[in-house]
Amino acid sequence: MITLPDSIRVFERGWLSSNNVLLTDDHCAALVDTGYATHAPQTLALVRQALGARPLDLIVNTHLHSDHCGGNALLQAAWPCRTAIPAAEAEAVRDWDEARLTFRATGQTCERFTFTGTIAPGAHLTLGALDWQVLGAPGHDPHSLMLFCADERILISADALWENGFGVIFPELEGESGFAEQQAVLETIAKLDVRLVIPGHGTPFTNVEPALERAFSRVAWLRADPARNARNALKVLIVFKLLEVRAMSFDTLLQMLGDAAVMRAAASMLAPRGESPTLVRTIVDELAGKSGPLEIDGESVVARRA
Repeated sequence: MITLPDSIRVFERGWLSSNNVLLTDDHCAALVDTGYATHAPQTLALVRQALGARPLDLIVNTHLHSDHCGGNALLQAAWPCRTAIPAAEAEAVRDWDEARLTFRATGQTCERFTFTGTIAPGAHLTLGALDWQVLGAPGHDPHSLMLFCADERILISADALWENGFGVIFPELEGESGFAEQQAVLETIAKLDVRLVIPGHGTPFTNVEPALERAFSRVAWLRADPARNARNALKVLIVFKLLEVRAMSFDTLLQMLGDAAVMRAAASMLAPRGESPTLVRTIVDELAGKSGPLEIDGESVVARRA
């Protein structure tokens, strides 16, 4: 049975939205990560129900992928809360530079939000009457952060470690280093005395050593053939979009592939550009297989109901 301090509450979300971690004490009510834009009203409702008449004081983002910060704007509109983002993203958010932010490049959406402060590796935060060390977690995202409470031996790992794997290594799709960084982050986690991991997606877990073993094995498997990371990325981004819109024609999906730079980069690692339609159809067929997340309905792709 998972045991959390009374000051920590985890809202486990589906794969379209990251988990939200609510930490409260006498001085501050803070939320770590806010989910995807289409789920923002649900995020607001969950937080309101948990806090009652009390306001939300602080948002902390582990990184700025759309499924982790998509609720920022609505929560900021509901409460005059402070917002802390990774320091390396400050300029891009201040200017709302969509060439540097990942939303357009992944075919996703995020309403513009603001921030009041930044956090970086080495910082300490007091959340839920507990001390949290901010740790760098590049690999999945070069600017991603984790939070570690040594007293409770709890790690808020974002997408650096799940019970079965970790997030797509996006830098490798654009010719940047990511596998080595992910390996180093896992080695950092292995050196910590972690009792419980609150991942960005999935149920909090205590079987940390087996999870690390699976993650180390996956890094080695991806490094042996980087096309595996590209194929996984394309699958993840297609499924993510279908979970959002529920149905899309093949033609629209191909148009999105052409418009979204990250998807285009992943596809280019797998097939020449002129073969993109065949590649996408092959991947969709795989995703529409037995118990897969998608279905094919004529010339449309549909998200399968859970």
